[in-house]
Amino acid sequence: MIDSIASAGIVAVPLLLFSVLSLTLIGERCYFWFRVWRRQDAVIQKALRLLQTNEDAAVKLLRKNTDLPIPRIFLEALELDRPTPEEFRLALESAAQAELPVLRRFGVVFDSIVAVSPLLGLLGTVLGLMTSFASLKLGDIGQSDTANVTGGISEALSSTVLGLVVAIVTLLFSNGFRSFYRRQAALIREYGGRLELIHRRSS
Repeated sequence: MIDSIASAGIVAVPLLLFSVLSLTLIGERCYFWFRVWRRQDAVIQKALRLLQTNEDAAVKLLRKNTDLPIPRIFLEALELDRPTPEEFRLALESAAQAELPVLRRFGVVFDSIVAVSPLLGLLGTVLGLMTSFASLKLGDIGQSDTANVTGGISEALSSTVLGLVVAIVTLLFSNGFRSFYRRQAALIREYGGRLELIHRRSS
């Protein structure tokens, strides 16, 4: 792999930058979603049970977990001063809308890396082939610069491989994060509806 990177030519520089950026953002998103799936469901289930008997304890529990998206959404509505059912619903909806960009964070960056990396690999392919053809002497193959010909072919193939590897790895994780986002959006609607029902019954 190191040899492939070294022989990929000038396009190896942006592709390596893309790979470092992609891996860094993937690490951040993996940590974020791991934290959400490990703790949030238990916190929300407990908070919903407490809200039926002790709202202050439920609010206190949610405040201890404001690093999670749904507790932040719940607090926006629960901390209103004597809201009407309509005000409560609007607070939940606006808070949910504010959380969606956090859940989709870095999606545009991932999409850009997936789209541009293969194009950079293709650019490296073209440049490598140009190097190879420039080293060929038509009518006198024996006098052609064999090192430049093989080096150009190596650059062409290596850049293509590197671009595809960066794009494929990023695409796999990006699709995974997109599915997590859709699941989380569904849970926000589900738990928000349950919270609104509890509030209507208690008001």
